[in-house]
Amino acid sequence: MTERGTQHSAGNSDFVIHSSLDEGMISTPEQIGELISHIDPHGRVAIDTEADSLHCYREKLCLLQVSLPDGDFLVDPLAGTDLSALANALSGKEIVLHGADYDLRLLRRALDFRPARVFDTVIAARLLGVREFSYAALVEKYFGIELAKGSQKANWALRPLSEKMEEYARNDTHYLLALAEKLEKELIGRDRLEWFQQTCERAMASAAVDRERDMEEIWRVRGSGLTRGREAAVLRALWYWRDREAQSFDRPSFHILRNDQLLEIARAAVRGETPQFRHFSERRTRDFRATIEDALALKEEAWPETRRRRGGRPTREMERAAEAMRKRRDQAAHELKIEPSFIAPRATIDAIAADSACAERLLVPWQRSLLGL
Repeated sequence: MTERGTQHSAGNSDFVIHSSLDEGMISTPEQIGELISHIDPHGRVAIDTEADSLHCYREKLCLLQVSLPDGDFLVDPLAGTDLSALANALSGKEIVLHGADYDLRLLRRALDFRPARVFDTVIAARLLGVREFSYAALVEKYFGIELAKGSQKANWALRPLSEKMEEYARNDTHYLLALAEKLEKELIGRDRLEWFQQTCERAMASAAVDRERDMEEIWRVRGSGLTRGREAAVLRALWYWRDREAQSFDRPSFHILRNDQLLEIARAAVRGETPQFRHFSERRTRDFRATIEDALALKEEAWPETRRRRGGRPTREMERAAEAMRKRRDQAAHELKIEPSFIAPRATIDAIAADSACAERLLVPWQRSLLGL
C-alpha cells in the first residue's frame, strides 16, 4: 500500500485522495459527515471490520474500514461518536465483503446495521471453482500482489494504532472493489451470477439471526465426544468455572485455560490427580480445586447425560436417497469445476434424505436444482 494522498491502483480502480480524511482515523461528527458525502454517489462500497475477540471476553467492534473509488478510510467506533448516520448511508448500498457472516453479525450488534445487498467475494470465488479463496490468495491471484501479514492477531482496541496496523487495515478493503468487478465479470461469463445472488441473500438472512447457545451442550468442547460419566461432570464444571473467570476479568476463555487443557484436567481428576498452574492466583487456585472436588462428589444421577445420536439409524430408503443425491452432486461439481461441498455438504444431504421438507431451508434454488430437488 502506498502512502495516503498518492495515487493507488488495483485493477480498474485508480484514484487520487485529497481530503481531510487522508490521514489517521475518522472519529469526529464532522469527519463522519464528510465520509458520508464520499459514500453517497456510489452504489457499491467495500467494508471490513476489526474486533478484539482475541483479547476480551466481550467482543466489540474496534475498527471499520471503508473503501470507495475515492480512497480507503478508517472509522474509529471507540471514539464515542454516533455512527448511526454512517450506518444509514451504507444500508442502501451494495456492500462488498470477504466472508460476510462475521462482519455482518458484528455490525448488526454494534450499529444495528443491515445492508440492502451484499457481494461476498468468498462466495463468488468458490462459485468460480477457486480453491484458494482467502483474501490474500485472491489479491495475489488477480493482482499479483503479496499482502503483508502480521496484524491478524493484534489488539485493535489499543489506541493509537501503529502505522503497520493502519496499513494492514487499509489493505483489507483496498482491493475489494476491483476484485468484485473481476469476479462479477467471470460469474456473468459462466452464467452463475443468479446463483451468486441467491447465495449472498441466504448469507445475509443467516447473519440477521442470532445463533442460540445450547447451555446443556456448550461445554462439550472439541475432542470430548468420548467423554462420559464423572469425567464429563468435571469437564462441564470446569467449562462453566472458566467461563465465569473469563467474564469476571473480561478476557477470552483460552487465556484462563485452553480446551485441550480442560479435557486433560478432567481426565487427570478422575485418576486422582490435580494439575498445578503457576500463573493462577491463590484465589483462582482455590476456586479451581473446589470446582473439581464438587464435580467429583456429584452422584451419578447428576452427571451429564451421554450424548445420543440425533434421530434414529437411517433407513435403507434414506441411504439410497442420500447416495443418489451425492452422485448427482459430485457429477455436477465435476462438470462445473467447483467443490462438491459447496453445492451441499454431506450432513445437509443426509438431513434432506431423512426429511425432504427441510431442503428449502437448507439449500438455495440453484443448489436444489443441481441435486434434482
